[in-house]
Amino acid sequence: MQTSRNPFLFRIVVPVIIVFLVFQLPAQAQTISARIDKEISQYERHLDDLYLYLHQHPELSFMETNTSARMQQEAEDAGFTVTPHFGGNSLVAVLKNGRGPVIMVRTDMDALPLEEKTDLPYASRVVTKTREGVEMHAMHACGHDIHMSVWSGVAHTMAALKDQWHGTLIMIAQQAEERSGGAREMIKAGIFRKFPVPGYILAFHVMPDLPVGTVGYGMGPVFAGVNSVDITVYGKGGHGAYPHKTIDPIVLSARTIMAFQTIVSRELNPLDPAVISVGSIHGGTKHNIIPDEVKMQITVRFYKDEVFNHIKNAMERITKGIAISAGLPEDRWPVVHVADEFTPPLINNPGLAEKCLNIWKTEEPALTLQKVDPQMAGEDFSLYGRTPEKIPVFMFRVGTASPDEYAANQTGEKLLPALHSPHYAPHYKEAIPTGIRAMASAVIGLFQGK
Repeated sequence: MQTSRNPFLFRIVVPVIIVFLVFQLPAQAQTISARIDKEISQYERHLDDLYLYLHQHPELSFMETNTSARMQQEAEDAGFTVTPHFGGNSLVAVLKNGRGPVIMVRTDMDALPLEEKTDLPYASRVVTKTREGVEMHAMHACGHDIHMSVWSGVAHTMAALKDQWHGTLIMIAQQAEERSGGAREMIKAGIFRKFPVPGYILAFHVMPDLPVGTVGYGMGPVFAGVNSVDITVYGKGGHGAYPHKTIDPIVLSARTIMAFQTIVSRELNPLDPAVISVGSIHGGTKHNIIPDEVKMQITVRFYKDEVFNHIKNAMERITKGIAISAGLPEDRWPVVHVADEFTPPLINNPGLAEKCLNIWKTEEPALTLQKVDPQMAGEDFSLYGRTPEKIPVFMFRVGTASPDEYAANQTGEKLLPALHSPHYAPHYKEAIPTGIRAMASAVIGLFQGK
């Protein structure tokens, strides 16, 4: 059976459809991953320059004025509306793109009081003063320079890919993570009152013993809670030649430190991880003088609030008991003071972590995903998940070791420098693109409801 042919259909409409498909199909076939890579390649030189600038101009906690100004410029150049000096040197950058979810991305900005010993041509040679007026070297030994570079790359990528998502993106650059005060100050300043409350908050941290191209993840506990304890041990001073006429606080401190080691090993559930480390002990002025007092500074790491409370109570009980056993009167019992530097454990929201994993597996199959164990380091990013809003948070890891270094580390031939080491030299040229791919694809996927 023959059918009649419409000349208009074949001469005009069909060619138009073919031309449309020829030009449209490549655009549709161009994945989000490919578009992210295109943005990375366009900004590659800028991101290199940004990283080197940040690395060579580190600023200590609560002193990140120039760093904050540079982050403000990066966000404004990407089209964000920026609120600077929010809770100190922190800033809030907002990009509105129609109706939809609200998602927040955070970076930290501060460096550490360390002298860099990498011998790199772009090594930090900065000497500065702390807030207390002490002259110190400064170095980005925790990778915050990579964090900020990725943050800038994500800001530009999200602005360029606005056709792929709808909603409000809030990107915050936070001061003073190293001293655990920056997040607290932003929350106190009203980050969740003065700006839209996000449905999710994401961040990442570099990881020296993961290879570049690898994204580490954890569900549930990932970083420990941290608190600082100051203890003053009192005694009865005197001449070192007549110890029987004194009550030696140095000996009492030694007994106390050894007794503290049994708190974790004999008082806590073996399945509840905790660390008690004495970082500083000071007492006395001269060889032959037994002092009146000794001061100790201690860090406590934990994953449950009740574990920290048990440790604190045990410290008070042990120090008091040792003082009594030495014959000290009540007014000379030790003083146990918990410093106002509490950082809660960082608990990744399992549902949010699972969403991001599924997005990466679908949109960024080239990324190597690796589950990483919880660590006893602390991160004040955890505070954003502890507010009354109960916002799901997720922090992932980005590897910074070269393949050769990683292989040597795995075989024991080479020990990779850890975070906070003056020898830490991340492979930033590979790590920064990985961070941008992981963060941008996750954020776009979350906006799309994946």
